Order: sequence, then structure tokens, then C-alpha cells
Amino acid sequence: MAAHLSSGRVNLTALREAGRRELREFLDKCAGSKAIVWDEYLTGPFGLIAQYSLLKEHEVEKMFTLKPGRLPPADVKNIIFFVRPKLELMDIITDNVIREDRGRSPQRDFHILFVPRRSLLCEQWLKEQGVLGSFIHREQYSLDLIPFDGDLLSMESESAFKECYLESDQTSLYHAAKGLMTLQALYGTIPQIFGKGDCARHVANMMIRMKREFPGSQNSIFPVFDTLLLLDRNVDLLTPLATQLTYEGLIDEIYGIQNTYVKLPPEKFAPKKQGEGGKDLPTEPKKLQLNSAEELYAEIRDKNFNAVGSVLSKKAKIISAAFEERHHAKTVGEIKQFVSQLPHMQAARSSLANHTSIAELIKDITTSEDFFDNLTVEQEFMSGIDTDKVNNYIEDCIAQKHPLIKILRLVCLQSVCNSGLKQKVLDHYKREILQTYGYEHILTLNNLEKAGLLKPQTGGRNNYPTIRKTLRLWMDDVNEQNPNDISYVYSGYAPLSVRLAQLLARPGWRSIEEVLKMLPGPHFEERQQLPTGLQKKRQQGENRVTLVFFLGGVTYAEIAALRFLSQMEDGGTEYIIATTKLINGTTWIKSLMEKLEPAPF
Repeated sequence: MAAHLSSGRVNLTALREAGRRELREFLDKCAGSKAIVWDEYLTGPFGLIAQYSLLKEHEVEKMFTLKPGRLPPADVKNIIFFVRPKLELMDIITDNVIREDRGRSPQRDFHILFVPRRSLLCEQWLKEQGVLGSFIHREQYSLDLIPFDGDLLSMESESAFKECYLESDQTSLYHAAKGLMTLQALYGTIPQIFGKGDCARHVANMMIRMKREFPGSQNSIFPVFDTLLLLDRNVDLLTPLATQLTYEGLIDEIYGIQNTYVKLPPEKFAPKKQGEGGKDLPTEPKKLQLNSAEELYAEIRDKNFNAVGSVLSKKAKIISAAFEERHHAKTVGEIKQFVSQLPHMQAARSSLANHTSIAELIKDITTSEDFFDNLTVEQEFMSGIDTDKVNNYIEDCIAQKHPLIKILRLVCLQSVCNSGLKQKVLDHYKREILQTYGYEHILTLNNLEKAGLLKPQTGGRNNYPTIRKTLRLWMDDVNEQNPNDISYVYSGYAPLSVRLAQLLARPGWRSIEEVLKMLPGPHFEERQQLPTGLQKKRQQGENRVTLVFFLGGVTYAEIAALRFLSQMEDGGTEYIIATTKLINGTTWIKSLMEKLEPAPF
């Protein structure tokens, strides 16, 4: 099922290679032994580009996390700071440099690498602190789009949504446009650009401007992508608020996946020893990497969770039958063959054991009464039931002081499914939330309103039912085991964003003009001229390749839905996904919450 990730026409290795090359070139400029001081947020994304071995080849001997105080002792010639251009980090670097023992010999050289862009503001700040002159090399490393998997790129910019929609700061959109220019330099000019939303319009404009300003960027590479679809997250605020019901989506909802790694409670993974009783259970969380390089994960990640159990039990039978084969191996040749297959079989067995454990952990949660009640309310809202009045379940949850983020997700979902709430319903919820969770959350509620997630209904019209019916966002008869529609990823709700991508491919957006006007921001189409000789002649049965770029974040359930469309027999389109950040409802709402310390009295 995951074959298309590697056998598709797009190979994202070139992007990773370009990133490694740029890194090597910088490290070679700093001759001699090196220690890297990391901005902690960057270590995960960097790990997806370069392993430690690459750094070691270039004389990196020590790695430290950026923190105030003196730098740890290291007998190296160069200290390199890898940092995002943020002023609070410049203060820590200043502290590090000032405390450096000037008397030590030999002196250590300092360098700074800004990711993804150098910042005049930061350099000015370092200058005012009197330390800018200490840095021999001040450069930037344009880590815009990081390959997370065979069909997935992310900028991992955690504040992109908040910057764009609350602070009118378009830095992350500039980085997105830069990332797309890099992509076109490697994979050819993308002939067609479609977009929906204000941020999408900005990014497209910047790309067109960059192309004009650097006429040399016209390359002669045969285009790999046919279409680029730019989508604003605020065109579809509903999808991330709902609980994802795919295997990967649920792992992310419950445990959080960071840079393809997940940390899980260790007790399910303890090796069972005979007769020991659980006396030394591991206490460290179990850390696993999740990507399509693991055969079993590639097969089950995008399935609805209810369809995962049967795959796992089938796999268990196949594996135990394979191990049974050893009893039938009689001749030397047969034994040799069995032994040669052993490593692969053992890997498959341990992969199966891990995913069986993860599935058990998830099942404990999805079969709980609380999960069921929460999901029922979500599904009622999404199918248009009772969205215009105060909801009893939400009131009960507030009264029992359930986690605030859970409440906010539900209230925002209700608001979005009703095109905003009646003023008295909204005021009631706000009052209840502030009285129960504290008045310091008034800023958070303010942010949610500004982002369009929790707002009063204006003009007294609820457009959601029209949008829902026209785009077929709610499907009553959903087949979770053998899906025939993308709505399986939320057991009934088809992600609006992915429906837009699906309809763009066939029959085209002209068929839904009226609904597009109801959604925020402009929709547009641009064509980029290709040099003669590079126009495509499509072969019979050859798929189109569309890059869908989510500005403001994408969920694993949306990714699963796009992969489902890529695999449809008569689909005719292969999707590659790019985003500013991989998100779920919890991390997304968290990024909009203000930390206001409660008063000390």
C-alpha cells in the first residue's frame, strides 16, 4: 500500500542532499576541531537532514544545548552556535561569549549559523551587547522544507499560524516562498499554481516576484510537479479541531509525534521474563521512530484505527508461520535460505510487537466512556446537530474541570460548525471558562476570536450547512475497513481542505464557485511559463503530480486522506504534501494560548 511513496515520480532525496551539502560547506569554513551549541528546537529537524556521523566527519567533537552561563569545557578550536533568529536566544549567546575565559590559550573561535535566515535585528542586538565582533563567520542555513517522509515536507515553524493570523507577521510566508523556490530549482518550475486564502495569495505573489528578480532562476529541469495548490489553514479551521481517527493521527493526538519520533509509556514494552513478576519495570519512556521505512507502519499508519487490529492479527499469523518453516528445513540449502531470511523476519517480529503494544495503549483510551462521549459531541456538531445552543456535555466537562484545551477544542468546533455562536451562547461559555479556569485565560479567548475559531455569528447566517452539503463533508455510511471515500479518516467527516484538493483535480473549482466565495480569502490561479521544450506530453496512464502546501499547519489525518486519493485506481493524481508545521488540535490551540502568570496575591 505504501509503494507509491518510493516508487512515485518524486524523489525527495535531492532536497536532503542539498541540505547536507550546504551544511558541509559551512563546517569546512571553520577549520579545525569544533563544538556545536544547539538551539534545542533545531536538533529534531536537523536530525532528519544529517546524522551525527556527518558532523563527526567534519571534526565536530562535542555538542551542547544552548543555555545561559559558561559554556562547558571542550578542547576544541571552534564553537559554532546553531540558532533560530530570536532575540531571547541572542541574550543567552551574549552571556556565553562574555563568560568565555579570555585568558585561556589557545583562544577559541566563535561562529554563528542562523536557521533559516540571518537577521539584521539579531546582529544589531549582538553589536549593542559588544559581542558581534567575536564571531568570525556569521551565516545562514536555509532549512526551509525538511523531508519527513517520502511524500511529506515540513518547515516545522511552530508559530507560523499565530504569526500570520494574529500578528500579521509574514516572515514564515517568506520562508515558505523561499522553500518553494528551492524546490523549483531542484525539481523544475511548477507550471500551474492554484490557491485559496490570503496567505496563499501572498506566497504566490512572493514567488512570482522572486522569479522576476532572479531571472537566472529559470532552469532547464523537466518539471516534476504539474500543480502547486496553496491552502490557508483558516480556509478550513474545522479539521484540526476534530479528533483524528487514523492510527497515526491517534498516536499523535494521545502521545504527540515530534520530528517522526514518539515517546510511549514503557510498561507495555518491557520484555516478559518468566517468573520475575514485574519487579524491574523500565521507567524511561520508550522512544520509537515512525516513518514509511518500516514496512508494517507504512501499511497501517493511514488506516482508520478500527481497521488496524485485523491487519496486526493477520501479520502475526504470517510471521509465526514463517518461523515454523525452520522445522521443515532439512537440506543445507534450505537451512541456509532460512538463515538468510532471519534478520528480516526478526525485524518484522519486533515491529509487530511494538505496534501491537501501541495499538493496545490506544485501544485503552478509545474504548473509554470519556473518549466516546467527546467523539459523539464532535460528530453531532460536524453533521449539524444542535450547533446553535449551549451543549450539556461541554458544560459538564467544565464543571468537572476537564483539561482546558479539551474544552476549547469543543467550543471552537461548535463555533466553526455554526459560522460563529449567538452572542449569548458565546458569552455563557466565556463566563464559565473564565470562572472555572481563571481570568488569565481572557487573552487566549481573545486570540481564538481573532483567529476566527471562537467568534460571534455575524450577519445572523450559518453558512456551514451549505458548505457541508455542497462539498459532501459528512458521509453517513462510512466504510472504515475498506474505505471508498476520504471521510474514513474521521469516521464520517471528510476534511474540507482535502475535499478542495480532490475537487480541484476533478472536475475543477469552477463547479464549486459559490462555496469557495463563502470560505475566507481569495481563490486564484497562476500559470508559470516553461522554457520551450519543457512542456509536458503526458503518457497514457501517467499520473499528474500535485504539491499541496498547507500554510498554517496540517494534521496526520489530512495527510492520510491525500495518500488515499493518491492510491485510488482511477484517481490520476499523486499528492506530495508540504506544510509550515505538522499539527493536531491540541498543539494548534496551545500555540494560540497566552501564558499570563496569575497574580501572586
